[in-house]
Amino acid sequence: MDNNRRVFVTGIGTVSPVGLDIASTWEALLQGVSGVDRITSFNAEGFATTFAAEVKGFEPERFMDRKQARRLDRFAQFAVVAAQQALCQAQLKLETVDATRVAAILGSGIGGILTLSEQFGVLGEKGPSRVSPFLIPMMLADMGSGHLSMIFGAKGPNFCPVSSCSSGADAIGLASQMIRRGEVDIALAGGTEAPICPIAVAGFNSCQALSTRNGDPKKASRPFDLDRDGFVMGEGAAVLILESLESLQRRGVPPLAELAGYAASSDAHHVTQPSPGGEGAARAMSLALSRAGLQPHEIDYVNAHGTSTPMNDKYETMSVKSAFGEAAHKLRISSTKSMTGHLLGAAGALEAAVTVMAVAQGAIPPTINLETPDPECDLDYTPTQAYRRPISAAMSNNLGFGGHNASLIFTTPDLKD
Repeated sequence: MDNNRRVFVTGIGTVSPVGLDIASTWEALLQGVSGVDRITSFNAEGFATTFAAEVKGFEPERFMDRKQARRLDRFAQFAVVAAQQALCQAQLKLETVDATRVAAILGSGIGGILTLSEQFGVLGEKGPSRVSPFLIPMMLADMGSGHLSMIFGAKGPNFCPVSSCSSGADAIGLASQMIRRGEVDIALAGGTEAPICPIAVAGFNSCQALSTRNGDPKKASRPFDLDRDGFVMGEGAAVLILESLESLQRRGVPPLAELAGYAASSDAHHVTQPSPGGEGAARAMSLALSRAGLQPHEIDYVNAHGTSTPMNDKYETMSVKSAFGEAAHKLRISSTKSMTGHLLGAAGALEAAVTVMAVAQGAIPPTINLETPDPECDLDYTPTQAYRRPISAAMSNNLGFGGHNASLIFTTPDLKD
């Protein structure tokens, strides 16, 4: 079995708070557009937080028939649409390849919480006989990947990694490892989440994780800023088409980037807090660098986890310094969560897509709302405005509740064997 097969990205699909595809999402991020606003999906009066980064203008029946749409939770609808886009960009129809060697690996931290929350209401108001027969298949977190497999015909492995806010990144990393080992040739990999509902907002408020900057929502997500007070909940999905070198050469399609390295680690420390000094995250970064065969100074850009919570941003800064040494102060870093909010289990997938675009387009999105730098966050976070430069190698980092850490490295594609 060959553990050294190379892995490339040939397609990207996204549904995000700043755009319904990768082109509009990317352009909005470069322009510093915030997707944060007042919550419209439910009446948030009386909640400590009354805003979120919702996906706007998403009409599932534009992409699937009404019956199918009604039987998919919003998180699965997002996944299907993102996958459609990614397959289109990759010029890939699964009936033209060996579908038994195509995987569908899609992370989600929470799954169908909207359906679960709604059906609890039905149970309380109308009794158990009125609970939907579709409750269970709509709420299961693995139904994102399951529907990708069923709708598009991917007959290889199909499952859902759940590692909190690292889920999407881990899905992409695990899919890449399957390709490297020769188990599959192609993977639909990414993450999806639709958590904006009363119980989720109330729960995150109760653990004091969310920003409460209700007077100015668009300024609420402010990673690395001294005045940050919590993250902003977001929703959406991103799917990458990953392929072996042999597969893309057979199909004659150009790659967007090479997935050169992936690593995961655990803090083994606390339910919600990062390990002191960011030791766990630093290990993931260092392992990813090693597996990519790169030195710290060869990374041109880091898409940070950058949640806008006091401890995360401080410890992530420390972890970057630990992993990169002197090279940390020459890095360009940014947190696109300043614009998209935090997509929880889909965050790692969306940010991986953004990192691929940074490599492909030679541009770094800004960290908006970084107005008063925190002295303990003293690296170059690309404040306010995008920065254009050639990018040969870029890293995307994700950290999750429970101590999960994941790092992905994407490089300029070179098709030489």
